[in-house]
Order: sequence, then C-alpha cells, then structure tokens
Amino acid sequence: MAGPERPGEVAAGDALAGLRHRLTEAEQYLGIAQRRARSTTLEAEAGEPGLWDDADHARAITTELGRVTGDLEAFDSLDASLGDAEVLAEMVEESNRTGERDASLEAELSASIDSLTTRVDALELQSLFTGEHDERDAIAEIHAGAGGTDAQDWAEMLLRMYSRWAERRGFEVEVDEVTEGQEAGLLSATFIVKGRFAYGLLDAERGVHRLVRMSPFDSQHRRQTSFASVEVTPFLDDVHDDVEIDEKDLRVDTYRSSGAGGQHVNKTDSAVRLTHLPTGIVVSCQNERSQHQNRARAMQILANKLAERARAARKAELDELSGERTDNAWGSQIRSYVLAPYQLVKDLRTNCETGNVALVLDGDIDEFIEAELRRRRTSP
Repeated sequence: MAGPERPGEVAAGDALAGLRHRLTEAEQYLGIAQRRARSTTLEAEAGEPGLWDDADHARAITTELGRVTGDLEAFDSLDASLGDAEVLAEMVEESNRTGERDASLEAELSASIDSLTTRVDALELQSLFTGEHDERDAIAEIHAGAGGTDAQDWAEMLLRMYSRWAERRGFEVEVDEVTEGQEAGLLSATFIVKGRFAYGLLDAERGVHRLVRMSPFDSQHRRQTSFASVEVTPFLDDVHDDVEIDEKDLRVDTYRSSGAGGQHVNKTDSAVRLTHLPTGIVVSCQNERSQHQNRARAMQILANKLAERARAARKAELDELSGERTDNAWGSQIRSYVLAPYQLVKDLRTNCETGNVALVLDGDIDEFIEAELRRRRTSP
C-alpha cells in the first residue's frame, strides 16, 4: 500500500501546476498562435528572390522574422523544460512511493522549479510592453539638478549605474555627449542604449532621482541632498522621413571634445551642439571621429526628439512618450537613494525598496523597473 504524499512532493506539484497555468495564460496574451502564423508569412517573404531589391524593406522583414523566431523558440524551450520537470516530479513521486527516495532527484527538481520560475517571470514581463516603441533602442539623457557639485557627481554615478545595468542585460551603450562639471562629475550626458525593449525598460526610469549622503565635497562632511533627472526617448532609425528640420532654425556651435565620451573623443574642435530655435531643444554629440559625423548623429537625435514632441502633441498628452517635465529638485523625485544615516533605495511610485544600495548603484535596478511597469499596467 502506497504511503501518503510527502510535503515536498505536494509543494513541487503545486509549483509545477502553477507554472503550467501561467505558461498557458502567457501563450494566450502573448499571441503565440498568431506569432506562429506570422512566422510562416515572414519566412515566405524572406525567401522571395527580389527581397533585397528594397534594402529597407528587407531589413524590416529579416529583423521582424528574427524577433518572432526568437520569441517562439524561447516559448517552446520553456514549454519543453516544464514538461521535463513534470516528468521528473513523477519520478520523484514514484521513488518515494516505493520507499527508494532519491535525494539527487529531489535536488534536481527543486533547481528546475527555481529556474523555470525565473524564466516564466521573464516571459510574463513581455506582456507589460504595450507601447508602440517599447522594443526600440533608447536615447537617454542625465542632467544634474539642485545640489551643486554633489548633484554633478550624482549625475556621473547615475551614468555608471545605467551603463552597468545595460551591461548586465547584454545591451550596448554608446555615450554621445558628456559635459563635465566644474569641480567633479557631470553637468549632463547623452547616451544610447541598444537592445530589444531598451526603451520600454528605461522609460520606467524617466524622472528625478534623489541622493542623500555625507558629502565628500563638504569640508565638514555634512549630509547633502542632491538631484539629477533622467529623460528617455525612443530611437527611431527612419524618423527623418517624418521630420523636416530647416537649417535656418538651427544654431550650430562647435567646441573641443572632453570627458569620458569614448575612445574616439579627441581634443580638436569636433564636438557639435545644435540648438533648435523654435523649440529650444539642445542636442550635443562628441563621440564620433569628425565634426561631420558628430553633426550627423546630433541631427539624428534632434529628429527623434522633434518626432517625439510631434507625437505627444498629436495625442495631446505630453507624457505619452517623453513625460511631463518636472523640477529637478525637491518634491518631484521618483526614487530616493539614501546612503546616510541609513541605507535605503525606495521608489516613491511603487514603494519598491531595498537596503542594498551598493548593488543598486552597480546596476541591479530590474526590480524597480518591473515594479513600475506593473504599476502602469494596473493603473486606470
């Protein structure tokens, strides 16, 4: 006669049943069946002899096919891994039923459930990306706010935090412009994060970030509060088709490149700053090899900013993509980073918090990003 189920078996069975339910739901809201149909269509188009007669169309087809194929492979792999875990659970149950408990099988099952939970969490995150441009690369800007030298140092700390975050995710970061602070840190920085869903993720970071610490720039080492703002814009390669920029509306300034702009930054007057006079938008670039290349990249970024402005105007909601501008000072922060008198990072929108400030500043911010994306999804 078989003995009663062990508590571990019940817990594992419940966990696997829950994961199977979540995966079945994900199959519906991610439109896996529709993606399979789309994949078939795209494969047919990609196989047409004259595909590359139109290079832009061909790139669009192959890029979409790559993404759809990757999504389907990820889902199918997860489905297969879950099936393997369900078989493993049956083996564990059988070994326990016959009195031949196998601790190694139980350990393998536990590890499989942990791994599957992480993978299902990642799959569910895709459902939070509902914006038109969420899959795009992102143009991000950091500006030092109130707080003097501490704020400029804080801006540089944020640039490092986002660079480390991107590195953790396998994204590429291209720093296009850095304006150094008077004594330390940065007045501003513009960088592009390249990777799928870079904009959808980083858009959750848009706003004012507040730092509280014992100031290393104060002779009496007093506590200082400083601020820096983060702005994010989707990077659109084809935006020039929609935006016309009249040269008469531009003021072009050249200056000597400086700062941590990358290996190609030189000491000639190759950096370019564009001011769009009708809107007051200012864009700078210093990372390319020549003034001509810096101007071309600055024009590309300016076009993206103007396109974003036009989209927001059409929707009559300034925060649709770029968000409402907030004062880069007290009362407007989205997140506080406290290093003294205690250690805490807290997001004021979601109440997500952690005491491990060092890890957050080293780029471990996914928990905060996901919490904000979920808040937006459930907000009326």
